[in-house]
Amino acid sequence: MMSTELVAIGPDDSVAAAQRLFDRYGFHHLLVMHERRLVGVVSDRDLLRNLSPFIDKLAERPQDVALLQRRVHQIMARHPIVIEEEATLDAAACLMQMHDVSCLPVLGMTGRPVGILTRSDLLRGLAACVLPANDSGW
Repeated sequence: MMSTELVAIGPDDSVAAAQRLFDRYGFHHLLVMHERRLVGVVSDRDLLRNLSPFIDKLAERPQDVALLQRRVHQIMARHPIVIEEEATLDAAACLMQMHDVSCLPVLGMTGRPVGILTRSDLLRGLAACVLPANDSGW
């Protein structure tokens, strides 16, 4: 169920670099890695909360552009809730609900990220368990 195509960014990279990655890949979450270790997660919502709505508009001000130069560690969620690769969908759903998070980095046996599981992935997986494969009766 998880996505194994991981896109990571460093904590000292700029918010503008994160924005470019979100635009390029269309993901909603980026893993924040430092020295091959997961240190946070930044979501597209984190990015939107930290950008001015005046960027690239006629009313753009210097302080609006300056927000793009902030560092990812200033907007990321630290100490992300993670799940092990062998965990069940039920365990993932419980973790997401309990901690009110929209994604779980998935760690392999080495403790390094091997994937990311989002609420959308989870819903898709649970729906596949409930709906017959050839159900078109909607």
